[in-house]
Amino acid sequence: MNDIRTFGVVIAEARKALGISQKEVAALIHKEDGSSISPQYLNDIERDRRNAPSKHLILELARVLKLQPDYLFALAEAWPKDIVETMGRASPAEVERAFTAFRRTLKAHR
Repeated sequence: MNDIRTFGVVIAEARKALGISQKEVAALIHKEDGSSISPQYLNDIERDRRNAPSKHLILELARVLKLQPDYLFALAEAWPKDIVETMGRASPAEVERAFTAFRRTLKAHR
């Protein structure tokens, strides 16, 4: 059994846990221009038929579905802005140490 949870699976599980429909969630997720996403777009995300959405929409999904944004960023293979800025100021050795510590932490919790 594959126990790796994808971005879409996590979104679908969170929505279902809250007992709300795709249509209801889609109406609450606002794009940068203020308009809502479509239920079909959300369906495609949940079924992993699309690449992960923009950072803005990841934050919106986290807000509406009561999820940790950093977890969603990790699943989406996206970097939060503050991490990108910090890495840009760090040396290659500092970044490598951070990744080593991150991997060690995750392995310790398996």
